[in-house]
Amino acid sequence: MKNKRLSVFSITATYIGTVVGAGFASGQEVLQFFGYHGVKGFVGLFVAAIMFIVYGYFILLLGNKLNASSHYEVIMDVGGPFFGKIMDYVIIFFLFGAFTAMLAGTAAIFKEQFELPSQFGAVLMAVISVMTVLTGIAGVISAISFVVPILLLGVFLISALALFYTPDISVLNRISMPFDAAVKNFFVSGVIYASYNLLMSVAILAPLGNQTTNKSDLKLGALFGGLGLWAGATMILVAILLNMPHVSNYQIPMLYIAGKFSKLLKLIYSFILIAEIYTTAVGNLYGFVARLTDAKSTLYKVCTIITGGVGLILSGFGFSKLVHYMYPVAGYAGIVMLIGITYGLMKKK
Repeated sequence: MKNKRLSVFSITATYIGTVVGAGFASGQEVLQFFGYHGVKGFVGLFVAAIMFIVYGYFILLLGNKLNASSHYEVIMDVGGPFFGKIMDYVIIFFLFGAFTAMLAGTAAIFKEQFELPSQFGAVLMAVISVMTVLTGIAGVISAISFVVPILLLGVFLISALALFYTPDISVLNRISMPFDAAVKNFFVSGVIYASYNLLMSVAILAPLGNQTTNKSDLKLGALFGGLGLWAGATMILVAILLNMPHVSNYQIPMLYIAGKFSKLLKLIYSFILIAEIYTTAVGNLYGFVARLTDAKSTLYKVCTIITGGVGLILSGFGFSKLVHYMYPVAGYAGIVMLIGITYGLMKKK
């Protein structure tokens, strides 16, 4: 497939779509990592954006140079036989955990928005994710690229309304609850936020870098991808801070904010959110299964179905709890991965 040239838009959209999902689009991640820090959260977000741009490009470039079919080639190249193996197992574990979190996020939406049994939402997301992953990497990239512009439009609309209907934006300075944050320091919070997202994203970014021969497109894709993530998260943070502390009582903060303006807008954003959860769910599920099996084998299909079922069972743990406890741990593991990538690249230089 390397003789094909992916557009910068496709690379950018796939990058953004791999990162965003239940945690990002719902506002729960932004609340946990930045919202509780008040205006200092904007500094943390800026730190995260720089890391998204720099390390996103590194991973894409390594995937291109190594003809990567999964994250394995990249991790083993920069980490060596010992460190690479450890990080490989860590990534595999958290890919599955993130997939489970996406199912839990869908369950929360069906319960809070549609007043339907939460299990129904989790089952639906598990089924459509499994069906998509069974089509392979091409289907995953197409699905992710399609949904991203819709999500960003929805985020900007709701955040703009929140700003427009707030008579005094000085309220942004009045909220600071770092003791409730997933990571207590705002700067470290930005590092952890970027590192755990990159840890999950390497499973898609590595093979994505192998889909084109044009390295300048990879550089632009990483740049615009990082900027797009920064812009979207910043708008979500603004909307959350303008609605603190009430918004912190909801598993899906952005739906609460949308509902203040219009029931129709809340309903529309619910479907946008479900679509974004879907993009991350298929990315994580594909990355997990593609690492364990050959994508062209029968075992790949069997493993995809089994993984979907096990993730469905474990999703009952709850969405906000998964974000609060699992994501920071994944972030620290991601830092180790990024250190390995940095060291590996410096050593090769």
